Amino acid sequence: MKFTNKHVENVNFQITCTTEEKIQSTLNPSERKYFAQKDVKFIRQDSRWLVKMPETSLAEPEALEWCRVTGSELVPELEKWTDGAIIINGPEKFVLALAEGIALGSYRFSRYLSKKPEVRLSQMILPEVTDQNIRYLTALTEAVYATRDLVNTPVMDMNASDLAGYSVQLGKKLNFSVEIFEKKKIEALKMGGLLGVNKGSIDPPTFTVLEYKPTNAVNDKPIVLVGKGVMFDTGGLSLKPTPGSMDSMKSDMSGAAAVLGVFHAVAALELPIFLAGLIPATDNRPGENALTPGDVITMYDGTTVEVLNTDAEGRLILADALAYAKKYEPVLAIDLATLTGAAVMAVSKHANVVMGTADEHTFHLLEKAGYAVYERCVRLPLWKEYKDMLKSQIADLKNIGGREAGAITAGKFLEHFTAYPWIHIDIAPTAFLEDNGNAYRGKGGTGTGVRLLVEFLKYWIDEYRN
Repeated sequence: MKFTNKHVENVNFQITCTTEEKIQSTLNPSERKYFAQKDVKFIRQDSRWLVKMPETSLAEPEALEWCRVTGSELVPELEKWTDGAIIINGPEKFVLALAEGIALGSYRFSRYLSKKPEVRLSQMILPEVTDQNIRYLTALTEAVYATRDLVNTPVMDMNASDLAGYSVQLGKKLNFSVEIFEKKKIEALKMGGLLGVNKGSIDPPTFTVLEYKPTNAVNDKPIVLVGKGVMFDTGGLSLKPTPGSMDSMKSDMSGAAAVLGVFHAVAALELPIFLAGLIPATDNRPGENALTPGDVITMYDGTTVEVLNTDAEGRLILADALAYAKKYEPVLAIDLATLTGAAVMAVSKHANVVMGTADEHTFHLLEKAGYAVYERCVRLPLWKEYKDMLKSQIADLKNIGGREAGAITAGKFLEHFTAYPWIHIDIAPTAFLEDNGNAYRGKGGTGTGVRLLVEFLKYWIDEYRN
């Protein structure tokens, strides 16, 4: 999808976003009756669509989300009627949100279709939008599309080595550094969590280190982003059932994909921030010499962990990465992971679950960013009592805490491996959606985390400068 604010010749279709009163004044009686219905948001008149602006009673985040959802609802009509390009007129903030909804709602994963769908809509002309916002919308759309592609690709074509190769190519394209630790290096570093999970797989693990450090970065010490890269999760010997569980587990690397998506957008936008990224990657299978419940592994930092459930594997590979992050002395670390079903049970598909040790203001910025892009975050506590649930009789920790507070005990496990301000984002509720009615998020990989963290980093840069 291309965006421009420049004049383009011979564009035959347009959208106008305006007030309901102005729209009503252009309609005939039958159109007015139709448009007066509560759920009708737009109407087509030959080669143009009239879209009502959101109600003035809505707070800005809700108003912008209303526009995004409306944009995604326009997609079937635009694909049917337009010839490739469309002009969108109206107030800039509403036009931007509408265009974003159209763009993200137009995403299709067609890699494995023998007959590719025809792409009818390929360009949006946004005359009222600034150059800066055109650039932002372009970078964000490209990053979300790329993230969704990674998540939607099955493990047969996207194992740990494939993801590492993609990372290298992305770094070359956007001018940030990428270093790949192969299995021998991982063994030398004694990353027992990553190596333990990998024991059941014939494919080797990787540990990818990303670094984006422009000369005008506002921070000397980096923000570190850590992404869970379980390329496919069978549950290991604690095997998952297939329907409604294992069948969507190509998505268990959504955190890793989101980290790459954030680097994609940040580097494309040339944001003045020092970022590091860590991606531990492997699949989790029951083959070979797979971890068994009751095994004790030694992590990168020397902590011993009793593995009582091999399907609680994401925290094991993240723990090695979070411990490795200490070498950066980061001003902040954020991990993204499809970590727990408990998070889904807590908030359904409508939010991400967050927790951590960062200060209140940092959490406030994250919450503000979440509302701005409508990737909302619900914060859970990390009280010291929850660590008692992780006590082991034979090791320093066990990797599960029981049936209760599962999302929190997973976060509490991760906290043990940090020694810096840290936020954990459990994106299991939102990263991969299988039902209908998700507007511009669609079915399959959503790219969640990319828009959230890019918005958050913009706020953080402004705060750090001041």
